[in-house]
Amino acid sequence: MTSCRPLMWRFPLPLTSENEMKSNIWKLLQPGQCPFSHENPFCFSFKEAAIKLQVRLLVASALAAIAGLAFGAQALAQTDPLPSWNDGPAKQSIVNFVKTTTDQSSSSFVPQEERIATFDQDGTLWVEHPTYTQVLYCLDRVPVVAKEKPELANVEPFKTVLSGDREAIAKLSLHDLFKILDATLTGMSVEEFNAEVKKWLETARNPRWKRPYTELTYLPMIELLKYLRANGYRTYIVTGGGQDFVREYSEGVYGIPPEQVVGTMGGTKYGYDKEGKPFLTKEPKLLLNDDDAGKPEGIHLMIGRRPYAAFGNSTGDRQMLEYTKAGEGARLAMLVLHDDAQREYAYGPAQGLPDTRVGTFTQELYDEAKKDGWIVISMKKDWKRIFAFEQ
Repeated sequence: MTSCRPLMWRFPLPLTSENEMKSNIWKLLQPGQCPFSHENPFCFSFKEAAIKLQVRLLVASALAAIAGLAFGAQALAQTDPLPSWNDGPAKQSIVNFVKTTTDQSSSSFVPQEERIATFDQDGTLWVEHPTYTQVLYCLDRVPVVAKEKPELANVEPFKTVLSGDREAIAKLSLHDLFKILDATLTGMSVEEFNAEVKKWLETARNPRWKRPYTELTYLPMIELLKYLRANGYRTYIVTGGGQDFVREYSEGVYGIPPEQVVGTMGGTKYGYDKEGKPFLTKEPKLLLNDDDAGKPEGIHLMIGRRPYAAFGNSTGDRQMLEYTKAGEGARLAMLVLHDDAQREYAYGPAQGLPDTRVGTFTQELYDEAKKDGWIVISMKKDWKRIFAFEQ
């Protein structure tokens, strides 16, 4: 009796495609094939004379079934568009909204040209505590501005900033901050400003995570942006932050081009340089305060369509969500609640969380959300991971 060589396995099987794997299995088991080698991941061989057709069929069917199970598990993992979200009402609301508004047989179907989704940035797409990133940029720019204008060194609030006293800086009033913003965000060409922002973002590091600020984006929200775009939605940033500041990195960080960023706008002045080349100078003139009621006003001015979905995290986003939900048909309004002090920060004061001046989420806003059918996203309960760099 002719003996056969023992069946040997080498894992993992290479997963190219299920059909291709099944085809390769059948080829390997045909008479005349001797696939045994270190390069062959299946790593088995039978003497041709000893293998009966029934045995080949049985083994091939078993291997094909194994391949199908492997691909089934892999495909299941790949079909979840929001893998960093825990299963629950928030995630389900998003999935249901997308399915309903993109299904042509649905009464809530939205034509692709009308699919608009707007996102606040600070506290919704990336970290805003303990201080807004743009404010940190402006504070870092004060020494540079004071060097160019020495008279500012002895004038408040610049004197306080130059002292380096963090407690005193943290107590600066809103009026003081506006003075700093005017001095550090204006008086230069748009190109000079963009270059300074880019340079700062490349070198500045967040003191808690020791990472660039552009890495402190929320992974679940990045997945949401991609999911919406994959289903025909145009995604916009609608932020109280400076429009030019956010436009410098929005495409690289969020996949949102600069023309789809609506923010607080300052004026510019047209002029010519010494060689006669035209350029724009940033001026300390406010054109739009894109916060609170300014958000729906900015949406109308810059986008021209009412959003079908809007996402925020504070009282400054209230009117944007109200405006979105007031439209006809299926609408989605969501608020991120920062309730995870261990992985990020916890602040409100809604639901008994600590009060804050940055990204205030009041109990009144929380109650309005519950009453009007807005979805409150619990960072602690709804997100498996917060940052892409988390293990």
